[in-house]
Amino acid sequence: MSDPQNPESPSQGRQPVAKTYKMFVGGQFVRSEGGKVLRQENSQGEFLANTVRASRKDLRDAVVGARKALGGWSGRGAFQRSQVMYRVCEVLESRRELFEQSLQRVAGMSREQAQQELDVAIDRWFWYSGWCDKFAQVSGSVNPVATPFFNFTLPEAVGVVALLPSARSPLAGLVSGLAPIVAVGNTAVVVVEQAPTLAVEFAEVIAASDFPGGVVQILTGQRKDLLETVGSHADVDAIQWFGSPGQESANLETLASDRVKRVHLHRDPEPEAWLEDSMQRLDWIDQCVEWKTAWHPRGI
Repeated sequence: MSDPQNPESPSQGRQPVAKTYKMFVGGQFVRSEGGKVLRQENSQGEFLANTVRASRKDLRDAVVGARKALGGWSGRGAFQRSQVMYRVCEVLESRRELFEQSLQRVAGMSREQAQQELDVAIDRWFWYSGWCDKFAQVSGSVNPVATPFFNFTLPEAVGVVALLPSARSPLAGLVSGLAPIVAVGNTAVVVVEQAPTLAVEFAEVIAASDFPGGVVQILTGQRKDLLETVGSHADVDAIQWFGSPGQESANLETLASDRVKRVHLHRDPEPEAWLEDSMQRLDWIDQCVEWKTAWHPRGI
């Protein structure tokens, strides 16, 4: 073993292997079809890495992958989805040191802030995993009808959901937007602009868990490049957007209106607010489902 204190150590003068940050599409880490990259800097303005700048074709490919994975994921038992999500918590816990260092380096957090952000991210993902097999019972209903039928209203996955997550909370905000989408059987296409290296490291957690390929797709790049495609794509069923209301959100609603796409706009609060319990909410799951009513004759 080399000794860093020994000048004759073989490690002296060795160049470390730089990490290549790719997108996560179809369960694979891939480069952009256009070959474009974005320079990423750390909290001190120093070069950190080059990340992929996703193109519109990359987004279309991600939607195709998400659609292919939808049937298998939504068709799984709710308890099984809960187990798969729980595995993400296990992997995050095992990589605490990596994520704490990344939060300090990329987001400029102190060690205590990084620990708190990671604690909230793990606990929040765990909270949503627990609702996988409970949400239908709590939010569904048996409806009284004046006919000899049983009448049930139950939630179903809305489909492929595009997520434009928080730009202020790189991990807790990402988890808060993504977990309610996948908990009820949707597949997700996530477009990350801020702290993309951290999002790719989270994608590695997804890849190391039991998630089938295509359930979660993570693209890195700039929203302005992909906003039109996100809003107008006919195979995107819903959009979860976090930001400050303005031209971007207005454009997104206009683009989505041609396809009668569900668009849910959320304010992106200060980083500290993302750590509060109020940011884990059942109504965010409710926004990711459709409600189906079924009639069944009594006695059959």
